[in-house]
Amino acid sequence: MASQARNEELCRMNEELHHGWCNNLGLRDGDEPEGSTPPREFSTPFSQLILETVIPNTFVGPKVTFTGMEDPEAHLTTFHTQMMLVGDSDAVRCKLFISTLTGMPMDWFISLPNGHITSFVQLSQLFREQYLANRAPTPVSYDLFDVKLYQGETLKEYISRFGAQVVKVGTTEEPMIVYAFR
Repeated sequence: MASQARNEELCRMNEELHHGWCNNLGLRDGDEPEGSTPPREFSTPFSQLILETVIPNTFVGPKVTFTGMEDPEAHLTTFHTQMMLVGDSDAVRCKLFISTLTGMPMDWFISLPNGHITSFVQLSQLFREQYLANRAPTPVSYDLFDVKLYQGETLKEYISRFGAQVVKVGTTEEPMIVYAFR
């Protein structure tokens, strides 16, 4: 009901603004300025069920964006984590996920067939496939040997970076970790 009331308030404000704009142009009620066009209608890849899902006004959307240059898995993980914190449904995840897309990724989304997407699992899979080339390679234990102490870097900074790489690699082979560290 709050959402409907907010929509009605926005429609009323839009009418007032339009009326004031027409008055400023010297037009009478019902006249439209020359060259005005009705709002553009966009097709959407979402199914009707997703489109009909209402997102509550109190819902805080994710604070992450995807420009097409990032790792799609990292983006999905960050998005999913943020959505878990606020609670969500499949349809809400779909709707809010597109708010994280900008530029070419948004163009890709809009280009999907009308009514094609019926679940977040499907949307995630299409997203992964589209941006597969951006996916970071899976770290392997031998990557530890590539962690070197930079000139001017403190030992503490190096140990922190090395430890982060150990976590990424996920190895528990202590002799190899010690050898790589040396």
